[in-house]
Amino acid sequence: MKQVDADLSTLDRAILNAFQGGFPVVERPFEPAAAALRDRGVEVTGPELCERVRELDEAGVLSRFGALVNAEEIGGAASLVAMHAPEERYDEVAETVNEFPAVAHNYEREHPHLNMWFVVSVADHPDPDKDGADRVAEVLAEIEAATGQETYDLPKIQEFHVGAKFLLDGPVPDGDVDLSELGPAVEPSGRETLTPAERDLVVEIQGGLPVTETPYADVAEAVGAETDWVVETIKRFDAEGKVRRVGVIPNHYALGYTENGMTVWDVPDEVLDEVGPVVADLEFVTHCYERPRHDGVWPYNFFAMTHGRSEAESDRRVQQVKEVMDDYWDVSDEDWDTLFSTRILKKTGIRIDERASSNTA
Repeated sequence: MKQVDADLSTLDRAILNAFQGGFPVVERPFEPAAAALRDRGVEVTGPELCERVRELDEAGVLSRFGALVNAEEIGGAASLVAMHAPEERYDEVAETVNEFPAVAHNYEREHPHLNMWFVVSVADHPDPDKDGADRVAEVLAEIEAATGQETYDLPKIQEFHVGAKFLLDGPVPDGDVDLSELGPAVEPSGRETLTPAERDLVVEIQGGLPVTETPYADVAEAVGAETDWVVETIKRFDAEGKVRRVGVIPNHYALGYTENGMTVWDVPDEVLDEVGPVVADLEFVTHCYERPRHDGVWPYNFFAMTHGRSEAESDRRVQQVKEVMDDYWDVSDEDWDTLFSTRILKKTGIRIDERASSNTA
C-alpha cells in the first residue's frame, strides 16, 4: 500500500478504504456502516461516522459522498475526442473548445500531435430519426468550424472496466465492505426511459447526497417524494446500472495520486477480448476500454487509465500493463504509448440534467 500525503487518521483511512462502494441504501445508513467498521476493529458510532464523512467532504479529501450516476444509462451520449492544437494557438483553441457547453473534461496531454483531449456529452438528439452519436458529430463539426482544427472521435466500443478505487494503509485494506444488500428488495423496471419523478431524482443526486444521518429523507424532501420511494429507486438504479456505486468518492489528487497516465495500445483484434478483462483486473487500472483507430493518425484501439503518486510509480504500473500484454502477443515499441496529462483545461462534469430530461417520458 502507498503512503498518503494528506493528514488522515485511522478512522479516515478506514472510511476511505471501506466505503468507496457498497454504502447502505437505507433510511439511516450511517448506523449499519459504523457497525461494519466496529466489526473490523474501528470504534465509531453512526453520528461520529457521519460527522467525519462530512468533514472529509468539506476538506476536499472527498470529491463527494453519494451515488455515482452512470450517465450512459441515464440518456444521451458521450465520446472521448482528440485534437491537435498548434503550440502558438494552444490557449486560444482551448478557450474556444471550452466555451462549448457540451465539452466536459478537457486535458492537455503529452503527444507529438494529438495534444488536447476532451469529452463531449450530449442529450439525445431532438430528431427521432437520429441518435446521440449524430448529435456528438454535429458538436464536433461546430468545434472544427470554430477552431479550424480537425477532431478525432473516439467513442467507447467496449467497456472492460470502470471503477477507480484508491486504497490506503490502514484498516480494511482490501476495501471489501459491501452493505448494498441492505434495504428493500428491488427488481429492474425494464424501461429504457425515465419517469419525470426519476428525472428529478437523478438531477438532485448527481452532485452527491447530503452528508446527514438521513440523506435519503433529505433528498425526498427536496424532490417532494416519500423517503421509501427514494431508497427503493436508488437501490433499483444501482441494480439497473444507472448508478455505478454508492459511497465516498475520493479526490485522488488530495490523496497524492497526481500522475494520470492514459496508456494506449494497438492490440491485435483477435486477442482483444482476452486481453481486456485481464488488464481490467489490475488493481491500479481505473478505466479500460476498446475505442476505434483512425487510419494514418491514431493506430491504438485499447485504452487503460492508470494513476500513481509519482512518475516512477506510474512508470512501474505502465510496465506491469505491458507485461500482461506481452503474454498475448509480441508487443513492439510502436504498439503502445502513454499520454500523461500536463494540464487540466476544463473539468465541469457531465451534464446529467439535460441528458436525463431528453430521456424522460
